Amino acid sequence: MLAKLTAQIPPEQFSRYLVVGLWNTAFGYGSYAGLTALLTPHVPHAYILASVIANAVTITLAFLAYKWFVFRTRGNYLREWIRCMAVYGGSALIGILLLPVLVFGLRHFTRFNASAPYIAGAMLLGLIAVASFLGHRNFSFAGGSAAQR
Repeated sequence: MLAKLTAQIPPEQFSRYLVVGLWNTAFGYGSYAGLTALLTPHVPHAYILASVIANAVTITLAFLAYKWFVFRTRGNYLREWIRCMAVYGGSALIGILLLPVLVFGLRHFTRFNASAPYIAGAMLLGLIAVASFLGHRNFSFAGGSAAQR
């Protein structure tokens, strides 16, 4: 199963994906953390709203970086953006659904009460990164030729 998974991940393309992903992850997590801190005094369970807002902004930025730098496809902006939104939207939805569970678990089984939303958000990054790469490669930007990749 691992060999099947790694055969779907070309090293050069995945390296470019990781570079863009690191930038996007830092920007996205920074946005999430900043919005969580900003909204917490005003909104119950602010980390959920912060996650929704941060995802909406970073998905579009990630789309452009993946299109131009990672998968190197041409044209089809609207179609690929919609597909990218579907892949990231699916990943974001999984993250948004798992976030309260992780926050609850961290708050009840550790001493990380106030920092639980930040730790839970960080914990989800790896899972979402791999799922998103495979979704983008096989769906969002699947129309690009192998020469463009």
